[in-house]
Amino acid sequence: MIEKVPLLNTKRDFYLLALLTFFLLFYSLLIEYNNYLHLTKFNSSIIKAKVVKQYTKTKQTKKGKIKTYQVLKLKSPKGFTFYTSLSNKTSQILGKEIKLEIWMGKISFYEYMSSFYSFSKLLHVYKKTSLKEELQNFIASQHKDKKITSIYNALFSASSLTPQLQTQFSSLGISHLIAISGFHLGVLSALLFFLIKLPYKFFQGRYFPYRSYKRDSFIIIATLLLSYLLFLDMPPSLLRAYGMLLIGFILYDRGVEVISMQTLFLSVILLIALFPRLLFSIGFFLSVSGVFYIFLFLLYFKHISKLWQFLLLPLWVYICMFPYSLVIFGNFSLYHPLSILWTSLFTLFYPLSLVLHLFSLGYLFDPALKWLLHIQLDTLQMELSYGWLGVQVLLSLAALYKKSFVIILLLFDLSFFIYAVYYVT
Repeated sequence: MIEKVPLLNTKRDFYLLALLTFFLLFYSLLIEYNNYLHLTKFNSSIIKAKVVKQYTKTKQTKKGKIKTYQVLKLKSPKGFTFYTSLSNKTSQILGKEIKLEIWMGKISFYEYMSSFYSFSKLLHVYKKTSLKEELQNFIASQHKDKKITSIYNALFSASSLTPQLQTQFSSLGISHLIAISGFHLGVLSALLFFLIKLPYKFFQGRYFPYRSYKRDSFIIIATLLLSYLLFLDMPPSLLRAYGMLLIGFILYDRGVEVISMQTLFLSVILLIALFPRLLFSIGFFLSVSGVFYIFLFLLYFKHISKLWQFLLLPLWVYICMFPYSLVIFGNFSLYHPLSILWTSLFTLFYPLSLVLHLFSLGYLFDPALKWLLHIQLDTLQMELSYGWLGVQVLLSLAALYKKSFVIILLLFDLSFFIYAVYYVT
């Protein structure tokens, strides 16, 4: 067997990669800064944006009265996201494209790149139904429960969940399953790979036996997934997964080692250089962290049998990602560890539910989802400093160089788990 070669062998390779990354990042930031100057040139700007989130909020005024209003999270075609508030009389416009006048105030470039709040005036709501709305309506027609409809819309169209559902799934430890991510992209890739195989082999044997099935199927799958990615407005975690998919296949096709930290590092820095806003995305870094711990496991335990890898890997990833879950989401229940089981079952549920919806049979899993939604949870609400994640990251990086730090990392993560179980019981 020909041994796979590492991606970066010499200092020259690292220098060239650093130069390329710097150039791409500089050019991307230059474009973003030009857009920022154009947006903030006047006191107000008239823009088009898509409503990504819409929810009701209340607050007490200085006079002691309760004021209710609508909060909108919007995404501009230029890529920046921002929040605004409108009258409580505003109709449901989630997923709609709107025209509004916004007052920028003293918005910094950092805020422009991450997210900001702006006062606004709604000018127009475009009535044209988008392809995503048509998909959501098609899904809604197969379900009677609005919560279940919301779950499937999140799974297939990357729409947002209500705060109540977000808390529920966070307490169950399955937020990563509902928010579409690289895990879903992997399942879709595998499904497409097997769907394409038989018809391709049939035509290959008759018309183009000289072609490579792996290469051609990848081009077809990558094209279909890119269309889906654009349809969903490129969620950060999905963008990371797609970038790794492209880079991984290119390296594999050229005999370079794919399952390595170098591949992950290359994917991350190139994606950030091309899309600098990923630096401000928690979802992106959670996605990267998940892949990092998978590769770290394979780095030290690739010698054990495939069966033990299959059994231990989900447990390893759960324990290593637990501090992130606790610090960022702050919710925990005794059902949380069952997310290991839910993740395994989801590998079957996701493609099956997708196929069932295509045949208008999506309601078949509704009883199971209703049971999941009605689980009585004793949820622990915790507020932990982000400093703990700093320690987690340092230990994780140290584990790359010395195996003893793997043990320290596991003990550190297990202490978080024991702490959470102790306080919830």
